Amino acid sequence: MVKLTEEMKAAFSSVRVFPVATASKDGIPNVVPIGFCMLVGDDTIWIADNFMKKSLANLRENPKAAIYVWGPETKGCFQIKGDVSIVTEGEDFQKMREIVLAKMSQAPAKSLIVVAITEVFSCTPGPGAGDRIPMMGQ
Repeated sequence: MVKLTEEMKAAFSSVRVFPVATASKDGIPNVVPIGFCMLVGDDTIWIADNFMKKSLANLRENPKAAIYVWGPETKGCFQIKGDVSIVTEGEDFQKMREIVLAKMSQAPAKSLIVVAITEVFSCTPGPGAGDRIPMMGQ
């Protein structure tokens, strides 16, 4: 796994809505805005499945995701790619449910999408746009 830098973690914490992309096993893409996307370590992100249909189906077929981190508060932007596991029980699932329900009591919090970060790419305009950012663990 790859660990985010302190600057990346600060940028991540300033974003409120994250575009999250998935693709089916046949490569049909889907991207959705996700409000509950939480960095739980240097190398792990939690996403709450409240209303996912196509994304969840894609992740079951092809357990990979890309998360775009950008906003007026960030200094530049980057894309995180990772391997996904879907969790529907256990301690981490219950912890996610508690956090989600405290913020939005009517959210279903059906499953926890755990993203293990594998790569990070720059998307800041300029000559380095699209380049893989060398990270710890790579």
